[in-house]
Amino acid sequence: MQENYLDISGVGIEFPTDEAPFRALQDINLKISRGEFISLIGHSGCGKSTLLNIVAGLENATEGGVILEGKEVDEPGPDRAVVFQHHALMPWLTVYENVELAVRQVFKGKKNRAEMREWIEHNLRLVHMEHAVGKLPAEISGGMKQRVGIARCLAMQPKVLLMDEPFGALDALTRAHLQDSLMDIQAEVGNTVIMITHDVDEAVLLSDRIVMMTNGPAATIGEVLKIELERPRDRLALAEDAGFNHHRQQVLNFLYAKQKNPETLKQEAALGVAQESPALATPRATENKLSSEQAA
Repeated sequence: MQENYLDISGVGIEFPTDEAPFRALQDINLKISRGEFISLIGHSGCGKSTLLNIVAGLENATEGGVILEGKEVDEPGPDRAVVFQHHALMPWLTVYENVELAVRQVFKGKKNRAEMREWIEHNLRLVHMEHAVGKLPAEISGGMKQRVGIARCLAMQPKVLLMDEPFGALDALTRAHLQDSLMDIQAEVGNTVIMITHDVDEAVLLSDRIVMMTNGPAATIGEVLKIELERPRDRLALAEDAGFNHHRQQVLNFLYAKQKNPETLKQEAALGVAQESPALATPRATENKLSSEQAA
């Protein structure tokens, strides 16, 4: 992997309010390698989507900045494609035409008609939607619509694929199928991916590293957890895997134990304690703690 492919350096952002500026993010520093899969996780309101929007060029940081392959990010561009929770397909266009719309925008004058058609069909095959090229969005399921949305983004050949809870609105079985497809696609294409999720199991299954955000306002990176699980990953084999469950517990401990006292974590971050996450509490100890608190 190429180190420092994407460099998020000293990023903070404030939004004006009637009373005083609201600081959403503070001192975000993260270096991402080419081909790395990063998940952002944290409680609602911790600025995950705001950070994704800054990387996408949809928001401008108040201070700090984002460098992608040596170039500053200051506006949206086809080198950063965004997959949202809702597919945002054009309802009057077919599956093929929805992907074609992006391809024509990015590759106009660079590919001829035959090359464009081949490229569109290739990306629909990646998401297993080649059988539905002539269907309208209303004629396919929610999971299929999201597959088309992913194909449209992949067809732009972005340097970074940004995903904002892409499977959050789907049922559990469909979500699992799409997670498996995403792992297969990344193994074949080698995209750099930043994905927002609230699903701890999803984060551990898909990621190379999980970036855990502190509570807002002035949210920052609390811990970064490296996922030391070999690829390719099989969800059934990992269900009873000690390493998987250990990583899962580390994330849960951060979200439901450490973030109950966010001020302590901010003090640790200020002192430089927030580094690659160490081993944390055992699953049984944390479960007992949560159970006793719930009983109280």
